[in-house]
Amino acid sequence: MSGRTWTVLAALSGFAAVAFGAFAAHGVEGARAAELLRTGAHYQAVHAVAVLCAVALFGGGRAAPALFLVGTLLFSGSLYAMAFGAPGWAGMITPLGGLALLAGWLAVAWAAWKGQRVERQA
Repeated sequence: MSGRTWTVLAALSGFAAVAFGAFAAHGVEGARAAELLRTGAHYQAVHAVAVLCAVALFGGGRAAPALFLVGTLLFSGSLYAMAFGAPGWAGMITPLGGLALLAGWLAVAWAAWKGQRVERQA
């Protein structure tokens, strides 16, 4: 995918993080639901920025942006689903998302180690 596509996806992910965070603060009843939404929104916001940074540093063709977005979908998405009443088994998806997020960070470390930085034209 192109850097533009990754940037759009990161921006939409950031938008969703703010929306879910606001919903946690103002639109949901129950401490457990609010906490699930806050946690999901926090991780989603951090990893939306991580996608932007990975694209800026290493380009869109590396694994990190995809791992961050898939991880966010699974991790934050499962927390959001549980906050809105999904059955308990949805929580079994959350660690898979966490593993994808961890893999994304390892992909960033590997790309940096290998010196795969994007060269900018002046």
